Amino acid sequence: MAIPIAILDCDLLLHGRGHKTLDRFDLDSVPDNLLLTQFGFPREFILYLVEILRDALCRRTQRSRAISPEVQVLAALGFYTSGSFQTSMGDTIGISQASMSRCVSNVTRALVEKAPQFITLNRDPSSTEQSFQEFQRVAGFPGVLGVLDCVQVTIKAPNSEDSSYVNKKGFHSVGCQLVCDARGLLLSAETHWPGGLRDTEVLERSALQKHLQDTEEGWLLGDRRYPLRKWLMTPVDCPESPEELQYNLAHTATHEIVDRTFRAIQTRFRCLDGTKGYLQYSPERSSSILLACCVLHNASLQSGLDAWTLERTDPLEQPESLEQRPEDRDSRAEELRKDLILKHFS
Repeated sequence: MAIPIAILDCDLLLHGRGHKTLDRFDLDSVPDNLLLTQFGFPREFILYLVEILRDALCRRTQRSRAISPEVQVLAALGFYTSGSFQTSMGDTIGISQASMSRCVSNVTRALVEKAPQFITLNRDPSSTEQSFQEFQRVAGFPGVLGVLDCVQVTIKAPNSEDSSYVNKKGFHSVGCQLVCDARGLLLSAETHWPGGLRDTEVLERSALQKHLQDTEEGWLLGDRRYPLRKWLMTPVDCPESPEELQYNLAHTATHEIVDRTFRAIQTRFRCLDGTKGYLQYSPERSSSILLACCVLHNASLQSGLDAWTLERTDPLEQPESLEQRPEDRDSRAEELRKDLILKHFS
């Protein structure tokens, strides 16, 4: 069973085993196949992570027996990709279960600090045009900036009586609002929402809506749980023409990219896979771990690794349609969608 980071905040290695192994641990001596099977990533990417996080991990402690950045990164990757602090993982790199916990906490904080560098919606005109072209090649849907979804990651019940983290399926979770491009690169990841919030509520409160509500170029694609907006195209309820049906088919094929991306993230980072158990931490700590995994996903993709190599093939859950009040309808967005259907799907 996973052991909470907040409880195991130990500075010292276990006597004997840790002191002896730490001094002689050498990442270069670890076989490539062991790095892939135990830590989930190839050597080049692990070395890259060590370098970009080195300053943050070194400043966490100035003790003479400080655990090296290399060992801290391996400990964290071992946890993210297995979801466990089992002794066998610590034995691989020569540290105790308690020290592994502290390493995960340090690396998680360091990765969260890097989030603005690796996950951003701010793109130059050439990148935006490239995104349009990549999405249009998927199913012919023009003007797509990204695809939007809100996913749930299971956590333990908070100690308080707070019921806001109980989602519609009855279990505790944090909500994560994601936007990704056609390659599966995350453009936005807001991981801190209580699981009991509806997707529309998350969107209304999010930085994403504030960022895009005045955009005049392109749109996101969202499923039936979202309201139609000028910057957010949703499927047509009950399509009545071949053009509307073709629009819906292209929308579904394109929007599926965000579902595939999150399934791949859960598969690579098994600490997030609710079928294997749940994160044994507070909502705040769980949200940080989730964001750290999102940063790692983008960093690995930008380093040339395949976004969907480890994708699961679970059947997609069919979203419930949003029951929208007449006063909430956006007539300008409806006109924009009609024009889009006539120009590109007729």
